[in-house]
Amino acid sequence: MSPPRIVLVTGTDTGVGKTWTGCALARALVARGTRVVALKPAETGTGHLPAATEDGVMLARATGQAAPLQALRRFRPPVAAAIAADAEGTPLDFDTIVAEIEGHAAGSEVTLVETAGGLLAPFAWDWNAVDLAEALGATVLVVAANRLGTINHTLLTLSALEFGGLLPAGIVLTAPEQPDESSATNREAIVRLSGLERVLEVPRTTDESAAAHAVAPVVEWVLRRR
Repeated sequence: MSPPRIVLVTGTDTGVGKTWTGCALARALVARGTRVVALKPAETGTGHLPAATEDGVMLARATGQAAPLQALRRFRPPVAAAIAADAEGTPLDFDTIVAEIEGHAAGSEVTLVETAGGLLAPFAWDWNAVDLAEALGATVLVVAANRLGTINHTLLTLSALEFGGLLPAGIVLTAPEQPDESSATNREAIVRLSGLERVLEVPRTTDESAAAHAVAPVVEWVLRRR
């Protein structure tokens, strides 16, 4: 059996549609017959008990997996994971998290790992999503909101990936609640400036089937052999 392909789903910011994209991609892969695990290493702003609206819970529901059914680590303060972990006295250990992800990935064909916040948001004071992707041998899917400012945010994220020696699987531009004049031109500008052709615009929809159909090109990106 081939080792699982691990895809880190990260964003240019918080609230740009990482979970929507991760869930849509998970459903699209499952529909194709791919064995998928989707998880979130750390989630902040949680309640005392896991809620249906939590990212980790939604990712698990999208694949129908037996475990994990929630984020590997949950913190109540709605701040960066490193700060939330300090506040609760439970810092995130890098080697432990990597081992847990690899354990959940065993037996899958694709494992989707959603970051908390953007690429450089700290899980702990000495590691972030770049370090996690390197340790897991992951390719990286970048999610950005298709609105004014996304060109700069996306290029900065791609620069951080390049500096870390990481491969971008592609970029997903999610439709914002209120599109602006830049929404019609951002994709072309990002392709032109980055040289990366794998940039996909997706609509704003709550229909799970429609969302899975919208990210169908991403399935080919993540399954493509390196």
